Amino acid sequence: MVRGWGLSGCTSKYFAIRRAYAVPDASAVREGGERTYGPFGSRAGVRHFVRPCVTGRPPPGGEVPSRDRQGEAEARDEEKGDVAGSEDGARRTDAEVPWAQQLLEHLRPTGRDVRRVVAWLADRVQGAAVLQDDTGTLLAGTPLPLDEALVADLVTGRIASAAWEAGGQHQRLVRVGQPRTAAAGVLAVSRDAPFDRRASDMVTHTAQVVELLLRARESTAAGHRLRQATSDLRLAILQLLMVEDVVSARRVAAGLWPGLLDTDSACVYVVESPAGEREQLLAECLHATAERALVVRCPAMDQHVIVVVPGDAAAQELRAVIGRRPGTFLGGSARQGLARTSVAYGQAVSALAVARFRPDNAAVYAERTHPERLMDPALLRSWTAHLLRPLDTLAHHTRAELLATTRLGLEFTAVNAAKVLGVSRNTVRARMERVEGLLGVSFSDLTARAVVHLALNTQVCLEPAPVVATPELGAPAGLGEVLSGPALRTWGQDLVGRLAADARDLRRTVRTWIAAGGNSERTAQALGVHAQTVREHVRSAEPVLQRQLLAGGSDLYEVVLAHLATGDVEQPRLTR
Repeated sequence: MVRGWGLSGCTSKYFAIRRAYAVPDASAVREGGERTYGPFGSRAGVRHFVRPCVTGRPPPGGEVPSRDRQGEAEARDEEKGDVAGSEDGARRTDAEVPWAQQLLEHLRPTGRDVRRVVAWLADRVQGAAVLQDDTGTLLAGTPLPLDEALVADLVTGRIASAAWEAGGQHQRLVRVGQPRTAAAGVLAVSRDAPFDRRASDMVTHTAQVVELLLRARESTAAGHRLRQATSDLRLAILQLLMVEDVVSARRVAAGLWPGLLDTDSACVYVVESPAGEREQLLAECLHATAERALVVRCPAMDQHVIVVVPGDAAAQELRAVIGRRPGTFLGGSARQGLARTSVAYGQAVSALAVARFRPDNAAVYAERTHPERLMDPALLRSWTAHLLRPLDTLAHHTRAELLATTRLGLEFTAVNAAKVLGVSRNTVRARMERVEGLLGVSFSDLTARAVVHLALNTQVCLEPAPVVATPELGAPAGLGEVLSGPALRTWGQDLVGRLAADARDLRRTVRTWIAAGGNSERTAQALGVHAQTVREHVRSAEPVLQRQLLAGGSDLYEVVLAHLATGDVEQPRLTR
């Protein structure tokens, strides 16, 4: 675009633009190719069209006695306005703003709406306008009666534009290219008066603007689909890790993130954000980890982002993220094998609960004294192998699926476990019922859930024992033998004994609550108090025991094992 023209030079260029915009007032153009007029012959011409050197009103359509005199007068008016500082121009109404400039406004990022463009066109030509795709589906505007044969010619590309008159109505139809398809849509305008050159220009150039907007919208939609597909792929990889299918997880990850899972272990972090801020948090985590970690929206908790970190550098970046975001918390697991991702996830959730009370809003799972560490390893392995042996008869993938589902189902609710695994809650319940039948236990019994959770953790976490010939070994160990060790009993007495100092007799409430399967109503009936009182007592016991009880999971099962070791509650009935 040429800048800094004088008045006489600008006038001559002005008329050159006017002649370039001239559109013949003809019937349907049947030349087999697309006809365009003026500098809009290509998309590159948009700039020249929407920013001509003269910013005043274009001359009205129709014949005038002297174009040159009229153009010179208007050009002088515009220059006078510029010299005066454009104070009056700042107060111009929409009707006085050149239509080309108004059309340009629709290309701004905040104004890209095809429906608004079509409505603007209908208003400017004082008629009705419609935009439809190649199938006749309405995209914008008001439906109009159009000649089907003429529309077919436009859609297939036989003609680029057409004029039509019938029943006192004058129509202009222009072919509008559509992204991702060879067929085109149609922009049609109908009004009572014949189309002059100015109105024809508006229709032609508006069609090109609409085409640009459609392409931009498709590009935006394609970008959204790509981001959604990538997000779904990350979730699928996490779900494969949750069910211990490391081989498949590596294969899926290799396509987009080569080398991401080329490791035997990883840490899992759970980042919690305030409500409504998860998308921004997700974007920051993705940027901070720079594809060195698996970043996933938690399917179970709307405020959580799960991050599987194979290396160590990304962990420091996550801490930096929460440092910049008030109200954001970070919980991390101990390093676990990839096949133990579900265990690591449970540890991260447990650490997240601690992080809420830390000044830096971050915590890593602490290796405190766990009851299985105090049991005789040989007895524990023998009992675990005997309890889980019915699962050994299943196919490997079925066994892994049942174990992973049961582990998550015992750690979380069936609904949340289903979301994490990407299955229905009925599927989770069906798998857990199958495990109940195979093991001969009932998960309605809280003590049964605790001992099965112990067996599953033993199977995953304990190192394999060396093979030693023990021909004198008789029947497998029972649960009573496993829980009878002096170290475990001492630990249990110390943990449960913390509750004795409270005058409300929290120890009795917690003991009865465990025996009632964690049901507050049944506990209240047994104690002769209100159910709300039971819940308050259990909640008060949590800081004393330094474990979450009402939320369930590993903390609760440790407290149950402590009561089993001290004999405060009866052992569950196991058929094996």
